[in-house]
Amino acid sequence: MKYNGEPRTTGVVLAAGSGSRLGLGPKALLPYRGRPLVEAAAAALAGGGCSDVVVVLGAGADKVAAAADLAACRVVVNAAWETGMGGSYLLGEHTAGPAGHLLIALVDQPGLLPDTVRRLLGQHRPGRITAAAYREPAAPGGLRRGHPLLIDASLRTAVAATITGDAGARGFLRAHPELVDEVDCSDLSDGQDVDTPDQLHLLAGPEAAGYQRG
Repeated sequence: MKYNGEPRTTGVVLAAGSGSRLGLGPKALLPYRGRPLVEAAAAALAGGGCSDVVVVLGAGADKVAAAADLAACRVVVNAAWETGMGGSYLLGEHTAGPAGHLLIALVDQPGLLPDTVRRLLGQHRPGRITAAAYREPAAPGGLRRGHPLLIDASLRTAVAATITGDAGARGFLRAHPELVDEVDCSDLSDGQDVDTPDQLHLLAGPEAAGYQRG
């Protein structure tokens, strides 16, 4: 299926985790600028140009669905969320339907902006994977690959075949680095996830950390 002459892109927000290391309940419900973090993530994907958005819930799914406005999204629940991110990825991939690209985002990345999504869509090349990357001096080339991750429609089956446990698409990316284009998004965010209590300051938003929108 195509959209404005190009394959459609479905955004998938992986939001099933319990946030056990934070001890504040599901990460999807972390407050971010007056609304749940999952709501902000879904809005960033839609605002950045995804033709539709799938949100994969898991831990506390009923509470998340009641608290967040996800009416414009397709919401699915990974009942086996405790087995890891892999199951959520596959459920989101299946829900997205067989045609079009996938843009995979993590719910715990508050620096995700519509501009980030637009940049990935704009620089994507057919038959390849386009990944947001962020400056990190210790990383090869000074950039650390992160999310979102735009997977070409032609690669979806091959990527899905490698998904296991909590690894997501990591195995495929490591096996096929020649298919991955990294796009520097450091001017938009540092790309960090909120995993531990000392990272809760990230919920203040990218502007609070001194980042400028592109």
